[in-house]
Amino acid sequence: MLSRGSEFPPGRVALVGAGPGDPELLTLKAYRRLQQADVMLYDNLVSPEIVDICPSTVERIYVGKAAGNHTLPQAEISQRLLELARAGRRVVRLKGGDPFVFGRGGEEMALLIEHGITVEIIPGITAALGAAAAFGFPLTHRDHAQSCVFVTGHYKDHSINLNWPALAQPRQTIVIYMGVGGLDIIARQLQAHGLPGTTPAALIYRATWPNQEIYPATLATLPAVASQNVVKPPALLVIGDVVGLAETA
Repeated sequence: MLSRGSEFPPGRVALVGAGPGDPELLTLKAYRRLQQADVMLYDNLVSPEIVDICPSTVERIYVGKAAGNHTLPQAEISQRLLELARAGRRVVRLKGGDPFVFGRGGEEMALLIEHGITVEIIPGITAALGAAAAFGFPLTHRDHAQSCVFVTGHYKDHSINLNWPALAQPRQTIVIYMGVGGLDIIARQLQAHGLPGTTPAALIYRATWPNQEIYPATLATLPAVASQNVVKPPALLVIGDVVGLAETA
């Protein structure tokens, strides 16, 4: 079952959003759970400053995933959460961004609830919101974009067969997570389905971290800009007229 209270008793799992990186963007509830945990499993995208918020007595287990390098398969991470909760530990599963925005939190929640473990969901600021705030562009704007869509750059089987007609709509902001590996296909398909090659775009690396970077481009120049700047994950792709409002200096 889902927890709706304020307590964090033994045998419970909190799926906690760490936000985009800046520790000051944590929620108060996330901070409190990090202080109360017995054990924490954390991801690759969680900044060291946030990991260090935990007291030294908290057991820390790194379960990060990077492109082509998974510390543990997802099924094993979910199983480990179950085993720790059954052992009576207060478990924090700390995820970059928000647990329910491309964070596989839904899969972990379903398994735990299926086995009778109470789960608490603590939202975090997702990367798109952090990037927009860090570089000063709105995701929606009355003059530029009346809608905003978040999509993943590839499916579970690593294909990039997205709903291109739905994405290539005017006056819409597209935010693509995990899209760096498919930039050629993304740029080509969006143009083939009607978006002009002059549409503003940007790749944003580690938004809200001290080493954050933004790489402005257009849809047509996007692959070349990424190549010239050797842009690698974790980077977020934002496409739409609102990107032209970004502070890039």
